[in-house]
Amino acid sequence: MSTCEQFDVVIVGAGISGAIMAQQLGAKGKKVLILEAGTGTEDRFWNSESEHEGEKVKHPGYESYMDTFFTALAKIPNAPFPNNPNAPQPLVTDLAPIRDNQPLTDGYFVQKGPLPFSSTYTRSEGGTTLHWLGTCLRMLPEDFDINTRFGQGLDWPIDYDELQKWYEMAEKNIGVSANADEQNYHQINNSSVHIPFENQYNYPMEKIPQSYLDHHMEEGLRGMTVSFDDQDYPVDVVSTPQARNGMPRGDYRPVGAVGNPDVGQRCAGNSNCVPICPIQAKYNALKTLEQARKTGNVEIRNQCVVYDIEVDPATNNISRLLYKQYQHSGSPDHVCKTVTGKIVVLAAHAVENAKLLLASGIANSSDQVGRNLMDHPTMLTWGLMPDKIGAFRGPGSTSGIPSLRGGAFRKNRAAFRIEIGNWGWSWPEGAPINTVPDLIDQKNMFGKQLKDTIQSIYPRMFRFGFLVEQLPDSNNRVTIDPDYRDQLGNYRPVINYNVTDYTRAGMAAAKQVSDQIFQRLGVEGYTEYHPSDPGYLTYQGKGYTYNGAGHLVGTHIMGSDSKTSVVNKEQRSWDHPNLYLVGCGNMPTISTSNPTLTMAALTYWAADNVLKALDQA
Repeated sequence: MSTCEQFDVVIVGAGISGAIMAQQLGAKGKKVLILEAGTGTEDRFWNSESEHEGEKVKHPGYESYMDTFFTALAKIPNAPFPNNPNAPQPLVTDLAPIRDNQPLTDGYFVQKGPLPFSSTYTRSEGGTTLHWLGTCLRMLPEDFDINTRFGQGLDWPIDYDELQKWYEMAEKNIGVSANADEQNYHQINNSSVHIPFENQYNYPMEKIPQSYLDHHMEEGLRGMTVSFDDQDYPVDVVSTPQARNGMPRGDYRPVGAVGNPDVGQRCAGNSNCVPICPIQAKYNALKTLEQARKTGNVEIRNQCVVYDIEVDPATNNISRLLYKQYQHSGSPDHVCKTVTGKIVVLAAHAVENAKLLLASGIANSSDQVGRNLMDHPTMLTWGLMPDKIGAFRGPGSTSGIPSLRGGAFRKNRAAFRIEIGNWGWSWPEGAPINTVPDLIDQKNMFGKQLKDTIQSIYPRMFRFGFLVEQLPDSNNRVTIDPDYRDQLGNYRPVINYNVTDYTRAGMAAAKQVSDQIFQRLGVEGYTEYHPSDPGYLTYQGKGYTYNGAGHLVGTHIMGSDSKTSVVNKEQRSWDHPNLYLVGCGNMPTISTSNPTLTMAALTYWAADNVLKALDQA
């Protein structure tokens, strides 16, 4: 093992949290090292060429991900990113129902159930922002104290007002396109989902134009209400804040565009935001990592898997990080190295942070490490509109129905947000890739009949996605087992997961709302939930299927009591004074908003706290 290097701060993980932390610290002159388990690219944006012995040599860059995506047979979220047995990642193709209490072991996760955990993430420089949709919703004020208000879940040790300035910082630095007045729309109609803003605040860029489908929905649902617990809730279509480039306001310029006009173009509606935007109009953490590198104070080492963390017993400070550095993803050959920092920040992801803490036997005096794993169990409904609505165009979603995100009904069942999908039946049925062959092979269509059928059906395809709230549950957890290891000999995550009646009741309510909307709009329903689906479950005699949203939350939650949480409100470990954890793992609840924006806001707050700790040391 080599001599131990020293830095001001060592960050584990080069996703969005690690990138934000490194950029903020590097800009203040701190010496920072990022250790990333996955691979990176020689050029973080486009392929590049150089001369070597008189010949042109091409270096892989962002375009290499595009090439991988185009040649992949299964266009799943991780399709653009090469398989790496030294930093394996969960794939949606690994999912299957859990039968007879036998764990699923074929993928990266060891799934013990009783239900499969359906979400995935990317272990590569840039993290899961490489394939996210870019939805950037703030949490509601009521989301921070749902236990006090509704007797459910956990209260946060902070409130909306404390986080508001960090939300603004995240929206500016990520580059969010939206109109604040539209997000404020429900102040009168439904105060539960009112999002307050400070001092005439507006987002840095104008909203992404709403799709033809959005306008069709807006007109068709105008004035519609649904009733829960003797209270009416409006069914209004509202544009969705997104981390993709719209029209800048004032002198604002998006991340990545400064000095490099080919990176960070305005959204052109390329229609493959998931898994990869070909022009990087959508934000990804590679842009923030580039800013971090340009400070001259940040070093990023890819293919370095941290596997153990040592503690000084005299001070309880983290003394060393041990990592394995490999040269080739196809070989387990590696070199073991060590590094130390005045402060250590774990930013490796909710699952990977928990796995590393458990493997190291640290930061777990509360016995909460790995517990309270949450997601948005996402229920889909789909059908055919009576008229063509321009399916398969533009970003994956540009609007939603937020009015059922909050309210008194949360005492009894989960809230949900409705996402309006622009890509037809691509999610529930794999259209058009999976459905066109059916017309040819099973229904024997060809020529004019095939063309006419496609022109008649496909532009009318429509789907909803219901992102249903899940409460923290200590039995939903990540653990480790020495019987399950990867190619480098590191632990694989062992997952226990279930969906409680609180969330199932929310799914049932969501289906009722969907049925009412379909009836109003004249949608011909095609929704089917099969017992053979990996996420199939029942509630009060009816079956539903959930999908993973990719919103992994919990596993090292923050709190105001060291006996019941892993980190405090400053995102610092209760057990180790120089250890900070960042990422969605700190969030005590998931509520109904996609968690990335909140995670980014918390990371800006955490970076401010780390800087204060360094200056006081």
